Amino acid sequence: MSTDSSPRLVARRLRAYGVHVLTASGVVLALLSIGELFSSQPDLRWVFGYLGAAIIIDAVDGSLAREWDVLTYAASTEGHTLDDLVDYLTFTFIPLVVVWQMDWLVGPTTLWIAAALMASLFGFSHADAKQTETGFFRGFPSYWNLVAYHIGLIVTAFPEHGPLLMTGLVIMLAILTVVPIQVLYPTRTPQPWRRPVLWGAVVWAILLAAMLPTYPNIPAWGDPWLLPLSLLYPLFYAVLSYVAAYR
Repeated sequence: MSTDSSPRLVARRLRAYGVHVLTASGVVLALLSIGELFSSQPDLRWVFGYLGAAIIIDAVDGSLAREWDVLTYAASTEGHTLDDLVDYLTFTFIPLVVVWQMDWLVGPTTLWIAAALMASLFGFSHADAKQTETGFFRGFPSYWNLVAYHIGLIVTAFPEHGPLLMTGLVIMLAILTVVPIQVLYPTRTPQPWRRPVLWGAVVWAILLAAMLPTYPNIPAWGDPWLLPLSLLYPLFYAVLSYVAAYR
């Protein structure tokens, strides 16, 4: 840094801190989503639209941080802590509050949601939560935003049995959050699986976006094949995680 001219150094610092600002902007999306959820006439399309925008920010800020050397030029802010705080809000807390508020589960719903929230706290704070060198997360990586999105679709499509099945899913994932299983870290997935994981995620995101305009109902043009199709990538991701970790 000492070899940089002063204007160049200032520019690099501004750019680096801009990445932190981008990460922190996720909390604005969290605020907008929770505000919509508790409005007099909540529109879940906007709730999940804001949460989806937070996913996009999370997908790009890490690469920008490495590209613009945030550790050197914006070292006074701990980027990983900032990222975890925003992720817990947008990936875990608000999505699970959506499931709770919409009463999509059966039994003591508050207990199931509280258990999942607490499990994710332990998941986020575990010393080996992100094993970036090997390309894995420890435990289910608290993708509750994506789980909650599918819970709404499934409960709406199958009102008789969907709530019971989704309650079982929430309980199972809460347990897997604190169990020392290995789950692929998409942007750090080891070769030769990185491209299938990343491109599969892109196609999956397009499918989920296609269902957003009519959420929580499946669009007429995609009934009955679109919902099952959207579940193929999570199944692929889970199976591949097992194969990559334990082969």
